[in-house]
Amino acid sequence: MKNSVLKGALGALAVAGVAIIAKKAIERKRFVKGIFEEYGIKEKSPFGLADKIREMDEDQYQELKGKFKKEFASRCGRRHEAFEK
Repeated sequence: MKNSVLKGALGALAVAGVAIIAKKAIERKRFVKGIFEEYGIKEKSPFGLADKIREMDEDQYQELKGKFKKEFASRCGRRHEAFEK
């Protein structure tokens, strides 16, 4: 009995983990799609993005870079930043 309950709990935990990962992947895909639409990039590939970056001036590039940094920043170590303030 104990073993089956443990397996069920671990299974439920695994399903929840997969759901969280899938949700995050969908959010990031939407973000990248929004970037392509915002900057008018027709080729939906890294090469299309790279071509657009080459055409940008420094201000536009820094703005785009900031958006990517904000979206894809690692959440690791955030707890330590709160203690430093």
